[in-house]
Parts: sequence; structure tokens; C-alpha cells
Amino acid sequence: MSSYIKLHKTGELRVRAERLEARLAHCDICPRACGVNRLKGEQGFCRSGDAATISACCEHKGEEPVLSGTRGSGTIFFTGCNLRCVFCQNYQISQEFENTRTERLDCRQLAEKMLYLQDDLKCHNINFVSPTQYAPQIVRAIDEAAGMGLHIPLIYNTNGYDSIDTLKELDGVIDIYLPDIKYASDSNAVNYSHVDNYVEISREAIREMHRQVGDLVIDSDGIALRGLIVRHLVLPNNISGARDCISWLICEVSPAVTMSIMSQYYPCFKAPGIPELARKLSSDEYYYVTEWLDTIDAVNGWVQEFDSPEVFLPDFNGEGHPFVR
Repeated sequence: MSSYIKLHKTGELRVRAERLEARLAHCDICPRACGVNRLKGEQGFCRSGDAATISACCEHKGEEPVLSGTRGSGTIFFTGCNLRCVFCQNYQISQEFENTRTERLDCRQLAEKMLYLQDDLKCHNINFVSPTQYAPQIVRAIDEAAGMGLHIPLIYNTNGYDSIDTLKELDGVIDIYLPDIKYASDSNAVNYSHVDNYVEISREAIREMHRQVGDLVIDSDGIALRGLIVRHLVLPNNISGARDCISWLICEVSPAVTMSIMSQYYPCFKAPGIPELARKLSSDEYYYVTEWLDTIDAVNGWVQEFDSPEVFLPDFNGEGHPFVR
């Protein structure tokens, strides 16, 4: 039984939702701590309001194998973001969502989306994509959904720029943490994601996530039940600092940490106008990372094939599934 069901039954989940919702009046849900009153319509950096807004709710069969399995990961794509990545592949919903088809949901409606993914689509899990700014609404919706029969694992699919105080409210709520570790350099984080102190904040967040859920646990069918999976997108010109990020994960989080190393970088959004990001990753750049992985015996996780990056680009402007052309 997922821990969030126990928290629902004891009333603790409701208490945590109330604490998180109170913080919306002076929003400090993420490390930016903008201090705006979202309950009165004020907006901070992420431009999120008092109700959750989503762009898509669908089964996703392109996640890591332990998440997608045979029936897909039940993915809910939230709009807005507390970063401004110039190369964001989801820019239509993270930064330009005013021009994209979206759906504003109260917590009951969000709970019903979770049950649709579980009961109708038979997905293996619920996958909250870019959830940070909506943590209060998500916890409230999980409480409602648990009372309506939700029971599958919950995934927190985040950019890694998360508040420790907010993460602590998710202890026992989230089964699987799926953060990015984007950079090993704060100057690159400033230049390409417009965020200060990303390295320290994201690393402390990942440590807290691992403290809560530990290393990855899978069932007899190879489907994830609980644990931490850290993603790293390798960028051209070593901008992401892949080796440094991976070394830190192994040395400071867990020697058994599960990683997902990705080659799918594609110069979209503002990247074509930035010379150092205006091209695809070269095979030499990728193999510089992946061949080194073999020398350090980093065995847990996945290394994405050096494939055509366009395959992984979603389209959130259409009426159908964002990953189906």
C-alpha cells in the first residue's frame, strides 16, 4: 500500500494540504519565494494562480521502462515553471502557456483526472510533470483521490529547483521522485535557465528526495514502486557538466543511485539564437560521457541511445496526444 493512503486515512494528508495552501497567501512554495498572494490572483515568477492548470492528461509510453511499462505512465502536464530554460522542449506549456490549450481544474477535478488515468487507461502510476508550483493543489487532490480509490504509485517529475520545506510536506506522499540535475555550474544555470544558486538548491533537494524514498525499488514485473531516479540531459559544449553531476550523485547521494542519461537535446525555443546551444549534441560529446560511465561502474539506470532527438519533441498545441504526430 502506498504511504499516501495511510496519510489520507489518518487525516494527515488533509493537514498537510492545509499547511501548503496557507503558504499560497505569501507564496514560498519554491525557492524563489516570490511572496505574492496567489489566493488573491497575484502572480510570481511562475505565473501560476490559486488553481492548478494543466495542458495534457494522458498515458505516456516514452518514459523510462520502469515507469512506462506496458500500459504507460499516467502523465499530467502542469503549466508554468519556476525556471526559464532557453532550450526547454516543453516551452509551449512552461513559458508560453497563455497561447496553448490549457484546462483550469479545482482539486476535485484534478483528483478525477488521476482516477481516469488509473481506472480507465490502466496506467502503472500517476506522473506529475512540472508539479512544483502546484504542490498545495496536488496534495489536496491526492487526498480527495485517495478517498475515491486511488492506489497506484505517485511520481514527482521536477526540474530539481525545489524547496526543502515543500518537499518535507511530501514525505510519505510521493512514491517516486524523478528530478532533473541540470547543471554543475551556477553561471550556466543563470545564463541558460535564469536561476540563481541552482547547483546547491537542486542538490539539497535531491538529497532530501533520497532521504524520503531511498534507492529505486521495482516489482516482479519490472515496474517502479518507490525510489529516486535522477535525469540528466547532456548539453552541447559540456554546458550541463555531465561528469560532475554524475560523480556528485554517486559520491554524495548513493553509490546505487538510479540515473537516466539523455541524449535527446534539440535546439528549440530560444536555443537557435544562442551559438553554443544552436546545434544538436554531437556523438563525440555524448560518448565522452557514456564511455566514462563504463569506467566508473555506474550500472543503475539507463543511457539513452544516440538517436534522432526530434522523436522526443512534444506538441501541446494540438487537440490530441502531445507525443503522437
